[in-house]
Amino acid sequence: MFKAKVIITRKKSILDPQGKAAEHGAVLLGFKNITNVRIDKQVEFLVNVSDLEIAKQEVSEFCSKLLSNPSMEDFEINLDKVDEA
Repeated sequence: MFKAKVIITRKKSILDPQGKAAEHGAVLLGFKNITNVRIDKQVEFLVNVSDLEIAKQEVSEFCSKLLSNPSMEDFEINLDKVDEA
């Protein structure tokens, strides 16, 4: 079994309205050195397989088909082996 951590980011060419709002809020609060704010998503879940390559393939397909929008977002997958209890 593997624990998957997926970080989903907007492509650099895509505007991040949440990030821009946070950056503007930082200025209003007096933070003058905060720039280029990007707000990403992190998703964690378990993958109930014992083979790392199968886990990578399944998680990648899950991300491409459901968790992210491939035309606007990229994703990074981290898999850690966990002991089955």
